[in-house]
Amino acid sequence: MTGTIRFDLPQSAIPTHWYNIQADLPRPLPPVLHPGTHQPVGPDDLAPLFPMGLILQEVSQERYIEIPEAVREIYKLWRPTPLLRARRLEKALDTPAHIYYKYEGVSPSGSHKLNTATAQAWYNKQEGIAGLTTETGAGQWGTALAQACSFFDMECVVYMVRISYEQKPYRRAIMQSFGASVTASPSEATQAGRAILEQDADSTGSLGIAISEAVEAAAASEGKYKYALGSVLNHVLMHQTIIGQEALQQMELAGAYPDVVVGPTGGGSNFAGIALPFLQQNLSAGKTTRLLGVEPAACPSLTRGQYAYDFGDTVGMTPLVKMYTLGHSFVPPPLHAGGLRYHGMASIICELWDQDLIEMRAIPQMETFGAAITFAKAEGIIAAPEAAHGIAGAIREALAAKEAGEKRVILFNLCGHGHFDMSAYDAYLGGQLSDYEYPQAAIDRAMAELPQVG
Repeated sequence: MTGTIRFDLPQSAIPTHWYNIQADLPRPLPPVLHPGTHQPVGPDDLAPLFPMGLILQEVSQERYIEIPEAVREIYKLWRPTPLLRARRLEKALDTPAHIYYKYEGVSPSGSHKLNTATAQAWYNKQEGIAGLTTETGAGQWGTALAQACSFFDMECVVYMVRISYEQKPYRRAIMQSFGASVTASPSEATQAGRAILEQDADSTGSLGIAISEAVEAAAASEGKYKYALGSVLNHVLMHQTIIGQEALQQMELAGAYPDVVVGPTGGGSNFAGIALPFLQQNLSAGKTTRLLGVEPAACPSLTRGQYAYDFGDTVGMTPLVKMYTLGHSFVPPPLHAGGLRYHGMASIICELWDQDLIEMRAIPQMETFGAAITFAKAEGIIAAPEAAHGIAGAIREALAAKEAGEKRVILFNLCGHGHFDMSAYDAYLGGQLSDYEYPQAAIDRAMAELPQVG
């Protein structure tokens, strides 16, 4: 094994603009609807939750939106992130494929989430907002927003899915170290939380429930707080495209171009970050790169969900978004240790899936953790359980190349390290995890509760 394995860019190569896929979509996104009237929402409808700077990004059709200089200065703490060739993994798999990974775990918060958390905090600060409320599942997003708020001397209120709150105490401690308040969700602090607990006092929580609580807390603050979301929304996915833009430059340094780009997919921001700039090349430059998202078999919103209008939260406080959904009442099984627990998916990713511009796989958690262990032994990095889904997808591609005798070039996004997620590894190594296929009967029950939109 010889040759360069790491491809770094100078700080001058940090992108100056985010890429907005809405300018290049073959078919425009379906409108977002008001939860009460079912009419398309306007900026005034979103103003209680988001600053106008982000609302304008959400609906923008401009291809590139400039990154504020203050945000780029903070990005310099960890960007550009490295691109590495996984030669030792290639050898371990005995594959002719060339495997590259973009490593976002070098950020101060340990994941890609800080790319959008920094931007969202800055835009809110510019409008004089004192603090942000949010939800978090496995904790990567809550960690990132807590740190971003500390950058700009803002308050941060986090509702953390209860099962993760209990399973991942160190994630909670990191958020608190940055000054955030962290509450297990569902909680007694909001009407939404109390309503859930009345129905199920032992509820382990879900992202949908935590979103309901965070949205309620922001709306009840009389303008003191706004709400921040770590995935799903258009502007969030756009902020992450700096990953793929850097990767395009780094693959050129490597003298290669990917046949397939792989990313784990929960709400869509990580997969979008690595894939959308390559999709632009497919749409505008005649490239034919396959774009493969990987979701957990326990939360299979794209591969088993229905494309329909649904609430982004459990209680029904958010606007209606057309997305592949398992139903807003979906609650992931507590034995699912790999994150990516959302009932729906970003509208952009759903449209790309519906238009056959991307591929999607659902991979069970035992294979996912097995892939993470294989990667750790070969490349020396303990990946976050969420990121391990991307590893599992890349390994499947590498083994398929081996079987076909193809010299396939694979690029995947390693979105974060797992240093604070070791309880999940402990459960896997201790034989306490098992595969879980979400029951079709449970999906059918949730589908019956979808809002009726004409």
